[in-house]
Amino acid sequence: MKTDSRSASIFNIAVIVASLGYFVDIYDLLLFTIVRVPSLKELGLPQNEIDAGAGLLLINIQMLGLLIGGIVWGIIGDKKGRLSVLFGSILIYSVANIANGFVHSINGYVLWRFVAGFGLAGELGAGITLVSEILPKEKRGYGTMIVATVGVSGAVAANLIAKLVGDWRICYFIGGGLGLCLLILRVSVMESHMFNAVRTSTTARGSFHALFTSRERFLKYLKCILLGAPTWFVVGILIAFSNKFAKEMNVMGAISPGDAVAFCYAGLTLGDFSSGLISQLWRSRRKVMLVFLLLTGAMVAVYLNMFGAATWVFYTVCFILGFSVGFWAIFVTIAAESFGTNLRATVATTVPNFARGMLPLISLLFVQVQHYFTFLQSGAIVAVVCIGIAMIAAWNIEETFGKDLNYLEEI
Repeated sequence: MKTDSRSASIFNIAVIVASLGYFVDIYDLLLFTIVRVPSLKELGLPQNEIDAGAGLLLINIQMLGLLIGGIVWGIIGDKKGRLSVLFGSILIYSVANIANGFVHSINGYVLWRFVAGFGLAGELGAGITLVSEILPKEKRGYGTMIVATVGVSGAVAANLIAKLVGDWRICYFIGGGLGLCLLILRVSVMESHMFNAVRTSTTARGSFHALFTSRERFLKYLKCILLGAPTWFVVGILIAFSNKFAKEMNVMGAISPGDAVAFCYAGLTLGDFSSGLISQLWRSRRKVMLVFLLLTGAMVAVYLNMFGAATWVFYTVCFILGFSVGFWAIFVTIAAESFGTNLRATVATTVPNFARGMLPLISLLFVQVQHYFTFLQSGAIVAVVCIGIAMIAAWNIEETFGKDLNYLEEI
């Protein structure tokens, strides 16, 4: 089938809309992390409830929404189409964002964080799937690179807007407004021709269960998920608790986790652009994953040995550490390219959300290890586990660069 000349451009409307959608997605995810403390204080919660209790409940309930939403949106994407997910997910999390700005009780906050997580779960997978299927195989890496690069910069925007605006409720309104404006752009996006070709066929589509019925298919799926473990270890442990790590290493000056997040995601933005570009130049996804994982290991070692460092040095390392885990574009692209059209959206949507869902397990391991080792040693041990399993997965995963995606999985 011929590719439409408009679709052949890496700057076509699908790439632009998917990029902006992921931008709003990351904006909302990180905005909650940034405004969690002031918002819960305004709702009247004591500090111990903010640090644990209700604060932890909100994080977990959002994660539950992401996990459930990842499965639901993935199945819808393969059964009803990629555009159905792009419209449905943005509408739900935009409404949830606005509703978050109106909450006056912890119960309302819990409800709308779950709804937001559910809506956010569909954005990246559907966007990457659509872009991968629309662009020629030689260019799709550039397209997914743009989506991820623009998307992760939403974290930097969230931190900046939170500081400029100040009012956490207005920050949520801004996120919801951006999402609703994006719906207007999405009207002009065309459905994937690959999906249209199988829409009327009798082939089973969107079977989440099918990922577990074949040993080969399951192992391939598992390897795709494990590739994302280092990113969420770095963001969820090293950066989220950067103030604690800095204190343990006697870093000179106070470290703000919010600023550490901003520096880390600024590095992630550059890393996603670089890993995507290098992948195209090297004509390999697998080699780039391995190189960036080695860089991650080296930077974690540097991070955990910054004894007595100046504040600016610590934040600089956070930036480079973010760059080292800036392989989100490659990670999700590999997932999309590894499976047939009838399962592609299911895989590309669930994989990043299940990778995010590993954070509670990583956190639990981190806490348990601290019963036997120091805080810094525990960080090093968990780093070895996360980076190690990702290296094994990357070493054994198939090379997907230039792979023809116009095929079906036998279910």
